[in-house]
Amino acid sequence: MKLHNFSAGPSILPKEVMHQAAEAVKELDNSKLSLIEISHRSKAFMDIMDEACERALRLTGLENKGYKALFLQGGASLQFLMAAYNLLETKAGYLNTGTWSDKAIKEAKLFGEVLEVASSKDQNYNYIPKEYSIPSKLDYLHLTTNNTIFGTQYKEIPEANTSLVADMSSDIFSRTFDYSKFDLFYAGAQKNMGPAGTTLVIVKESILGNVSRSIPSMLDYKIQADKDSMFNTPPVFPVYTSMLNMRWIEAQGGIKALGEKNAVKAALIYGEIDRNSLFEGFANKEDRSEMNATFNLKDSALSEAFDGLCQTAGISGLKGHRSVGGYRASMYNALPIESVEVLVNCMQILEEKY
Repeated sequence: MKLHNFSAGPSILPKEVMHQAAEAVKELDNSKLSLIEISHRSKAFMDIMDEACERALRLTGLENKGYKALFLQGGASLQFLMAAYNLLETKAGYLNTGTWSDKAIKEAKLFGEVLEVASSKDQNYNYIPKEYSIPSKLDYLHLTTNNTIFGTQYKEIPEANTSLVADMSSDIFSRTFDYSKFDLFYAGAQKNMGPAGTTLVIVKESILGNVSRSIPSMLDYKIQADKDSMFNTPPVFPVYTSMLNMRWIEAQGGIKALGEKNAVKAALIYGEIDRNSLFEGFANKEDRSEMNATFNLKDSALSEAFDGLCQTAGISGLKGHRSVGGYRASMYNALPIESVEVLVNCMQILEEKY
């Protein structure tokens, strides 16, 4: 039985993508070579990298608008460092809405003054701050669009009078909004785009090369952009699989169509959380994430019974992060609504019994 995979990451990928990637590992396009043994300088892989970058820009509506798509390594954690290294000259602002925002702030402090413009830490990050003013003369303002651990998400992108930078690791390609509001955004592939091992960075080229400090070559966006993500050997398999996944997204009707499906899945699980007398949601209702639904049993004594129901139903990856406890249902693009229906059914069975 195929499990219903609610893991927060590495996460579920479409069956078609998994099949195509597996075939390419055996042999890439009748080349008599495996994807993972071809030269990264070969035309075959250069075409893969070019297509991956082109599709990323097209999906986000940034094609021919002065942006560059990069596929780098080190996950979003390295981007916490790289963004500040490349953009922070004097002072930057950060909106602190979770663990990953907090880690990004820590790295940025190595390079200049960092202002915590707003924070939801006072309520264990269960909401998105809204009442705050953005200081003037910031080099940039950084936010995390979706908070995987705590299950909150920006419903509207803040208006800023400076460069806007974002970590979009867990909701990239999942909903429509104006990506051109951002001068830089990045996403670790393993949440909603591909397997672990590569990180998508999309950056407006005009903001590069403007800080006075010297930047090590591997951490310099401008060098990486000039070399078309090929400064060193790229992560061949994750880039290829991410490219396949972007093909799949376009075949589904693009981000808009997937966003509509994601909204239906989210409405289904949150509707049951609010209806069911045994459960309660963690995040404030108005800030609930469509990607990661966090919730708890009102009576922890029922945990064993609920966990047993989920296990019998083939549900995997539902345990909440230790910062929140309880449960977390991650509903990325490739998760079918049938999986959410199975989870909802388990919640209803539990209520009937207790």
